[in-house]
Amino acid sequence: MRVERPEQFGRSTHTDPYVNASEKRELTDSYKGLCQHYKMCPTTNNLGVSHENGAIETAHGSLKHRIDQALKLRGSSDFTSAAAYRTFLLRIVEKLNKRSRVRLTEEQSVLQPLPFDRFIDYRELSVRVTTSSTIQVKRTLYTVPSQLIGERLRVHLYHDRLQCYLGQSCVLDIPRVYPDTPQGRARRIDYGHIIHSLAAKPQAFRFSQFRDEILPDANYRQLWALAEAQFSPQVACKWIVHVLRIAHEKDCQELLGRELLADAERLELPTLEVLQERYLPHSKVPPIPVRQHEVLDYDELLEGQWAAQEICYG
Repeated sequence: MRVERPEQFGRSTHTDPYVNASEKRELTDSYKGLCQHYKMCPTTNNLGVSHENGAIETAHGSLKHRIDQALKLRGSSDFTSAAAYRTFLLRIVEKLNKRSRVRLTEEQSVLQPLPFDRFIDYRELSVRVTTSSTIQVKRTLYTVPSQLIGERLRVHLYHDRLQCYLGQSCVLDIPRVYPDTPQGRARRIDYGHIIHSLAAKPQAFRFSQFRDEILPDANYRQLWALAEAQFSPQVACKWIVHVLRIAHEKDCQELLGRELLADAERLELPTLEVLQERYLPHSKVPPIPVRQHEVLDYDELLEGQWAAQEICYG
């Protein structure tokens, strides 16, 4: 994960951050509801007079400067995960807040207790799953499990994730993706959601609009290029879809990708038959002993001798 420099935060290629007037009005109403919930009194400043908000903007600029300096001292803007970057930021904020602890303690003594119920911090949307096993949310296309095709989902849209409900059951929780620009579009493709549909029609992989995004990483994109060079177009599609299905069902995406690339460097890619024998071995059925009755036993059954024996035993 790579983060942008703080001086790039807040930049926009468009003067209006809202898509339309209704979104702006909805945000204003939501903020009013938030203030009412927490019993706060909002204030406003005059449009275009930025210095009226100087107390907040100065602190904001100071924080951005400190983050920028910390990244320079660190020597890299690369982080292993969002959680690692969040920890990095918390250390900076905690150090900055040490100066205001006394004033914060004074202010806390006159603050009201928070309401018992938490304020709703998500938007609720209703979307239908298309025949391509996708949903469209805020100019972003997401794949969902193919079992949900045709269903209408209720989506709780948070700033960082989507919670999808079918009826009262949460069936999916996925990270939220934002377009690069306010007018742009984005996609989040998870091959695990659609691999079973592709397995039924593997040739659909070649003509998919988001074919390259179905491949999970650079190793699989390289494998697809090798498969196209080694096999016919039809076999290449079957081969890569079969590989993706193995990676998903066996939960061995990284390991499988490395092994197949190593095979290609030594000789060539294994065929479909070799893949099935290597990664999908047929389970051996244990021997089941069968006791075969004598034919005379069936004759006795048909002649009713079993009833006479039962009377005798009674």
